[in-house]
Amino acid sequence: MKFWLIAVLAALSAPAFAQDVPTIAFDSPPNAVKMPANMYLGEAAGVAVNSKKHIFVFSRGNTTGPNFGAAASQLLEFAPDGKFLREIGKNLYAFGFAHTVRVDKDDNIWTVDKGTDMIVKFDPEGRVQMVFGRRQEASDEAAPHKRPPPPPRHEDGRFRQPTDVAWDPAGNAFFSDGYINSRIGKVDKNGRWLKSWGERGDKPGEFNTPHTIAADAQGNIYVGDRGNGRIQVFDGDGKFLREIVIKVPFDRNATRPAIGNMPAEDVKGTQAPGAPWAICITPGQRQVLYSADAFPGRVYKLTLDGKILGVLGESGKQLKQFGWIHEMACPSENELYVAEVLNWRVQKLILHPGQASASR
Repeated sequence: MKFWLIAVLAALSAPAFAQDVPTIAFDSPPNAVKMPANMYLGEAAGVAVNSKKHIFVFSRGNTTGPNFGAAASQLLEFAPDGKFLREIGKNLYAFGFAHTVRVDKDDNIWTVDKGTDMIVKFDPEGRVQMVFGRRQEASDEAAPHKRPPPPPRHEDGRFRQPTDVAWDPAGNAFFSDGYINSRIGKVDKNGRWLKSWGERGDKPGEFNTPHTIAADAQGNIYVGDRGNGRIQVFDGDGKFLREIVIKVPFDRNATRPAIGNMPAEDVKGTQAPGAPWAICITPGQRQVLYSADAFPGRVYKLTLDGKILGVLGESGKQLKQFGWIHEMACPSENELYVAEVLNWRVQKLILHPGQASASR
């Protein structure tokens, strides 16, 4: 009986490590976005692509006006060939410290700003349509949020360092209210606050920095729970469905972090291998999930139920290497855009899964 139990436990735990995970071949054409003379990207925090294949980059480039120091949010639009088109929302009151940008099915552009605690919906022409949250008033001696354990009770409609936004097929928006509140907020298509769920912790339905969020065609919500090293999946009402933990072996002797010292083998949190910094889900009938970590700096391709289909990339500063991917856009299964914080750039990745070779 004891031998049988050991065999069953081994069978249940083996697949995450025993399966051969293909290494996906890919290219990264240079200069995915082309900046005009005397204009520069700062930390590329966000990237999104609309139906016309225009590229939107939310950069921590320096703008004017105080926000605990110099503000750092610029929303830039580029043509499909990377040519610079325009800056949207220059000096906008809601811009302080860029976090992510997303484009919805109607080509509206949404920015999530960690510095001002605000989320803004722009129409395709770049005009403000809705604002969510409220920045601290400069007249009230505004200061950065503290992160005491536990965090203070959240307030409906307000955010503390939010991180991302996604939508279900009905047009409801879901906000990851990430660094301080560690919860998910939901509003309807008209902007009416509906509910929130979650708090800081490591149990199912709890979060430790929900850093990235996406939705599938059925309206299920995927939350990159970065501090807990997992992706949690919920229905549109916040019911926990499952979690996805990414564990793909790598050669520590041939790997270096993008910055800093080598993490310990048992590292937890943001530098843990597989911890989701950025996720995206492809459109179409056959949807797949992509997730990126900071160390060892890879992008993972998965089914929606969490089976790992392949892996690509590594940490570094050259093309096809990554320095902290902070957001991804995946307009199709074999075309990705990644925004990198450390390398101050956006890369366009063209995947060639037919050229994959098995690695472990």
